[in-house]
Amino acid sequence: MRCNIKLILNNRASLENISTKLFLQLFSLQSENLTLKLFLSIIVLTIFNLMYWYEEEVKQLERSHLKDRADCGIIFYGSSTIRLWNNLNNDFSDLKVTNLGFGGSTLAACVWFFERIMSDFKPQALVVYAGDNDLGDGRNPEEIFIFFQQLMFKANLKFGDLPCFFVSLKPSISRWQMADQFRYTNNLIESEIIKLNNNWKFIDIFKRMLDKSGRPNPIYYDHDGLHLSEEGYRLWKEIIHDRLIKSLPLINT
Repeated sequence: MRCNIKLILNNRASLENISTKLFLQLFSLQSENLTLKLFLSIIVLTIFNLMYWYEEEVKQLERSHLKDRADCGIIFYGSSTIRLWNNLNNDFSDLKVTNLGFGGSTLAACVWFFERIMSDFKPQALVVYAGDNDLGDGRNPEEIFIFFQQLMFKANLKFGDLPCFFVSLKPSISRWQMADQFRYTNNLIESEIIKLNNNWKFIDIFKRMLDKSGRPNPIYYDHDGLHLSEEGYRLWKEIIHDRLIKSLPLINT
């Protein structure tokens, strides 16, 4: 079967999935396959460098936050669920917050752009939401878990013991057929955070977004069944704000 290279190169999900599989394959090779390892390394780097879908939004973030990097307060970082939180500043009016979400991003993209986007920022805390787009693109929970570990490593390397919060993947109406994968991914990440017992904390929003029948409550979702409605953001504000307030002694140290 011939591979349609043009189609692959114009599809974010295809590129990122290929890069992940090649990355895993790269480290499964025996040491004598040095030439093949080098070849796959070049391909992986090339594919990751083609994350140009996010380039304009990343540049916009860089332009928009030139003056507030030293006084950014709590950074909210992640996918379009964060980017579209238009009332973030009002919802957290008693706290200084900065929105660094970029639309359509995967957790893999958040890892890739982390150093660039976080350059010169000096936050009090970091709140992250990303990962459901990775599952929607066909990745498996174990891959998302690896991306979380990479993000945690990068954040700790750059910010030290900064208080960091990972918001659980939400139960979306449009992706409810993948509910078990979402639950498993959340469980992997929460278990890792509990095991490490360090500066990372897990914020569970999954259960609160379900109705009495155990399915996603429609009032929390926009018409696409994926993004949040105003009521959805009110619920997130309540859950996340409560967790941050309880952690203020940690944030202020």
